[in-house]
Amino acid sequence: MWPLIMQFLRSNAAYITLPVAAVVGVIGYNIESLLSDKYTPYSPSIQEKRAERVTEDDKLKDATHVEKLVYKENVLGRNLSPSLQKEP
Repeated sequence: MWPLIMQFLRSNAAYITLPVAAVVGVIGYNIESLLSDKYTPYSPSIQEKRAERVTEDDKLKDATHVEKLVYKENVLGRNLSPSLQKEP
């Protein structure tokens, strides 16, 4: 009897595994929904964050006075050739 059952299962494996996988998936999905919290907290989008930064920063009205864009050191201060260094 077992050889007949195994032959039937072997020849119809594709038709048997799909409904079994669907039932296992539905059961797992429902168990997961009962056990876990699906709440995702709201976070503003990147565009909203940028709009807030632009409106908060009054200095952006004049682009020449933005502190982040001003380089405070001498551009040639690094790796300056000894012949070009100022003597104190």
